[in-house]
Amino acid sequence: MMRATRILLSGLALAFAAAGTAHAADFPSKPMRIVVPYPPGGSTDALARVAAQKISERLGQPVVVENRPGASEAIAAAYVGKGVPADGHTLFLGTSTALAVNPSLYKRLSYDPKTDLVPIILAVKVPSVVVVNAALPVQSMKELNDYLKTRGWEANYASAGNGTPAHLGAELYKRMAGVASNHVPYKGGAPALADLTGGQTTYMIAVLSEAMPLAKAGKLRALAITTATRMPNYPNLPTVAESGVPGYELSGWYGFLAPAGTPKEIVTRLNEVFDAVIKDPEVQAKLSDAGFDFKGGPPGALSELMASETEKWRKVIVDANITVD
Repeated sequence: MMRATRILLSGLALAFAAAGTAHAADFPSKPMRIVVPYPPGGSTDALARVAAQKISERLGQPVVVENRPGASEAIAAAYVGKGVPADGHTLFLGTSTALAVNPSLYKRLSYDPKTDLVPIILAVKVPSVVVVNAALPVQSMKELNDYLKTRGWEANYASAGNGTPAHLGAELYKRMAGVASNHVPYKGGAPALADLTGGQTTYMIAVLSEAMPLAKAGKLRALAITTATRMPNYPNLPTVAESGVPGYELSGWYGFLAPAGTPKEIVTRLNEVFDAVIKDPEVQAKLSDAGFDFKGGPPGALSELMASETEKWRKVIVDANITVD
């Protein structure tokens, strides 16, 4: 009886393994979709469309980009996590907002990034930069720290909206640097930067690709990059961490994910294809204006980042008492 049971279990294991191999061999068996949580035209959409073309070439199936904006990425995340088959044919391109911030920011969330989605790959990181109005008598990050320690009560920082990376990054900076300033939220990065150039606000932690053209034009002054190390394209721009706030780091990031339950063999196949696409020089050249820091690597790298960033931003959200609903 024991021997028969062992034979049966071995047979089942081989059958499951064969089924998994068959899944991977047949994949993809139909057109694929990449669901983007923002309208057409932004950097997330651009990444999806450039990647879709290359993925289609490699896998031999059409890859369509589907835009499902709204609710701070929750609509798209819930759709892929709960509304489509877990067969690898529909994927989600999510950012740190959906994958690390929303679980602490919203009391009621229509999806759980840990249980409804499975990571495929960390695609890119998105650096930010601390910028001030050009007329402010501050020439460096250290001078901004000193300025806000003595005059923070009258200083304001702009953000692209409540709960956005610009908002959370500024609150993290305030706590780590021991400075004060008041939050002025806007409906997007463009109006926030416009008022900063006009002198209505004091400083902003803005997306690098959006702020640097204004800094180069003399309308803003760039003080420091928010990444852990200096950016190769801006070697003379110090990091916040080396400018009096040790350990500070802020980067947005984008990752591709599939519905939970997608066969491991398909996830592995998708990871291999996406990794090659992300590291393709032609892809990187087409997206050069977005200021991306291209990553790639195994699915586990995205899993680990999601876990660490979720805890990091949970602390900031709780400490600063940030709510949106």
